[in-house]
Amino acid sequence: MPSVLTVPSARRRSTAIVALATGAALLLGACSGSPTDRTPVPPVTQAPVIEAAKVAPPAPVVPPRWPLTGVVAAEVAVRPALAIKVENSGEARPQTGLDQADLVWEQVVEGGISRFVAVYQSQVPAEVGPIRSVRPMDPAIAAPLHGLIAFSGGQPQFVQDLKNAGLQIISMDAGADGFYRKKGVGPAPHNVYGVPQTFWDQADGEHAAVPPAQFVMAKAPEKATAAVAGGPSSTVAVHLSGYARPTWTWDAGSATWLRAEGSAPAMLRSGARIAATNVVTLKVQVVNSGTTDPAGNPVPETVLEGSGEATVSSGGKTVTGTWTKAGTDAVLTLATADGAVLTLAPGITWVELVPVDSGSVTIS
Repeated sequence: MPSVLTVPSARRRSTAIVALATGAALLLGACSGSPTDRTPVPPVTQAPVIEAAKVAPPAPVVPPRWPLTGVVAAEVAVRPALAIKVENSGEARPQTGLDQADLVWEQVVEGGISRFVAVYQSQVPAEVGPIRSVRPMDPAIAAPLHGLIAFSGGQPQFVQDLKNAGLQIISMDAGADGFYRKKGVGPAPHNVYGVPQTFWDQADGEHAAVPPAQFVMAKAPEKATAAVAGGPSSTVAVHLSGYARPTWTWDAGSATWLRAEGSAPAMLRSGARIAATNVVTLKVQVVNSGTTDPAGNPVPETVLEGSGEATVSSGGKTVTGTWTKAGTDAVLTLATADGAVLTLAPGITWVELVPVDSGSVTIS
């Protein structure tokens, strides 16, 4: 039987250990390179973190608003304010175009009759009338508008006062275009009418700009001061004189105050009733201007400078406050009893100039 060569176990273990050590050395050399390889190994760096650009939020879109009403507009037309003297005697009614005025001031003239200063800018009526003469308080009403004033007649000093106040004069007596006598509306002088666009077409370069706001208007009706802090009211009865007694009644359906002359609804020639979003009453001094009209009656002058009591009615509510006006060309300001700004609702405003000694305002 052939002999079998055997290797002692201790020798076999020694051989295996050597083999394993040799293999490990070879593997380590393969991974780390030759001991003589001095090529630098670049350090491991972390990719920079790029912060997202900080983008400012878009500016809020502020819609344009008509300066005299505060009503939102698609675009505000670049045209000046146009004040027109409108008659309010019994012979003058019904009038035309008062429903398209942005702002209307009511004043007492000779004999206790009232007269209007109707201010237009956001709307362009086809015609307005009847148009009558100016009075000594008109500069203080119209001067802050820096625009035009159209009228028929007026004592020379009153007309000069308007010019001195910086207004552009559109006078029928001076031959300005746009005036005419309307047939079928009554005898002279109650039949002078005018075309507002023709008046605007005559504006010169110094009187062509959009007017400044005359009152501080809230952004929405429910944010007006009267709506927020006023007391409920349904009627504003104004006693200007024994002849002029306008009454304003709140109409929730139209969200306006509806005007009456005494107990009769105040209607326009178009069939529309006179209405306002805001009714403002100002207690004012009324003095003798020292002049008389052609019939010999003394001409009263409303002193629209200084300060006095005021009420503002909006949204079926009324709030009391004060008015202040520093001078002829200063904008009149309204404040609450604690001195805060008194805001109106966006829309048409009528201002009643109530004689402090002989007039009255009754809110109910």
